[in-house]
Amino acid sequence: MRPTLVVMLKEPRPGRVKTRLGRDIGMVGAAWWFRHQVRRLLREVEDPRWRLVLAVAPDVAGMTSRVWPGHLSRVPQGQGDLGARMARLMRGLPPGPVCIVGGDIPGVRKAHIVRAFRELGGHEAVFGPAPDGGYWLVGLKRVRVPETLFDNVRWSSEHALSDSMASLGAARVALVDTLGDIDTVDDLRGAVP
Repeated sequence: MRPTLVVMLKEPRPGRVKTRLGRDIGMVGAAWWFRHQVRRLLREVEDPRWRLVLAVAPDVAGMTSRVWPGHLSRVPQGQGDLGARMARLMRGLPPGPVCIVGGDIPGVRKAHIVRAFRELGGHEAVFGPAPDGGYWLVGLKRVRVPETLFDNVRWSSEHALSDSMASLGAARVALVDTLGDIDTVDDLRGAVP
């Protein structure tokens, strides 16, 4: 079965995306940065070895937006916290392994995605840790998706990774490369171009 890589995206509108970064550089600048970062990321990770799908928000505007490449498949993120939206994606996509990433990780390269899918050969789940205790990638083999997936996760905290791993029960979990996302101007200064 062909694996699927999902990139979760918000419409890049000032004040609606990267608001913490926007407090540092202005909301227009943060939206501009996000739009261009996502375009670079999509060029980097588009590959015939996996299906590339955009999970967009807001649901209606994102499905018809001309900001993102028109040739890529799109699905709505839907309602709920990050965990509810990711769990819905994990359960609703076509059969096969799935990895989900955000659009704000400048260091992501094809080799990172290849490693993550490779780890799903011998594990039920894979995470790409972030330096802040969260993660930039989550993947599941999807032989079975636990009902408890992403329950009781303290999002946007140093516990997000450990809580998410705990929600998988006894599943075999692999960790791949540590990469950072961009939330503040300090993150942006230290980012890989």
